[in-house]
Amino acid sequence: MFESVFGPFIQYGFMQRAVIGSLLLSVSCAPVGVFLMLRRMSLTGDAMSHAILPGAALGFLLFGLDIIPMTIGGLIVGLVVAMGAGAVSRFTIQKEDASMAAFYLISLALGVLLVSWRGSSVDLMHVLFGSVLALNNAALTLIVIISLSTILALSVFWRALVAECLDPLFLRSVSRIGAPVHFLFLTLVVLNPVCGLQSVGSLLSVGLMMLPAAAARFWTNQVPPMCFIAIAIAAASSLAGLLLSYHASLPSGPAIILSAGAIYILSTVAGRRGVLRNAFSSRRHKTA
Repeated sequence: MFESVFGPFIQYGFMQRAVIGSLLLSVSCAPVGVFLMLRRMSLTGDAMSHAILPGAALGFLLFGLDIIPMTIGGLIVGLVVAMGAGAVSRFTIQKEDASMAAFYLISLALGVLLVSWRGSSVDLMHVLFGSVLALNNAALTLIVIISLSTILALSVFWRALVAECLDPLFLRSVSRIGAPVHFLFLTLVVLNPVCGLQSVGSLLSVGLMMLPAAAARFWTNQVPPMCFIAIAIAAASSLAGLLLSYHASLPSGPAIILSAGAIYILSTVAGRRGVLRNAFSSRRHKTA
């Protein structure tokens, strides 16, 4: 048992880099996912994971599978999409969710065309779904930088982010930091899918952000515990997915996301605010 669970992480350097990168992503992505969920912007994370694809594809076309150019390209395009969608919603009659959907669909189609134009289907699969088992030192360093930056930003602006999340009109009425905090939050939403580009790919990076957050919602109503629970779920999913990928020879990114999905389903059934608890409470009230 010990050899099956801990052996791969002790014996192989690529597994050690994979687990370090996955745990850092868990600490960084999960709290951002909690704020997205509480703001009812869960699909915005999905849109951002699609929107970064053209930039990553352009970096791939120019420099190959080098994580630094792909990350810079993804970050630039992601910010352009986020700001463009915000501008359209502000200066036209269209709502932000509709403009975001339009921008990310255009970006997704453009990115797939760019990769398919010069690359192979294998290259396209790598960009879309990544491979955490193939993390090199440069990719791991980038994950460390982005994760620490996210943690620092959340720590410094925690109260403002919570206020802007739960009651943005109140924050704008008592302070001028509402708009800068919103921009900072959108930057974090773009940074974290970019951070997960190499490990789980552009299409699955939002899974590690949103599934643990959605699962944590079934266990508590308070924001700080929800963030810690989401981090724990993301970390457990990463470890389980890596072991599943190693022992069953499965793609690492989908294995991690499916592990998070399994915990989400378990939480919907057995969580403190899940199906069984609600059914039991309803039955008890009826008998009383």
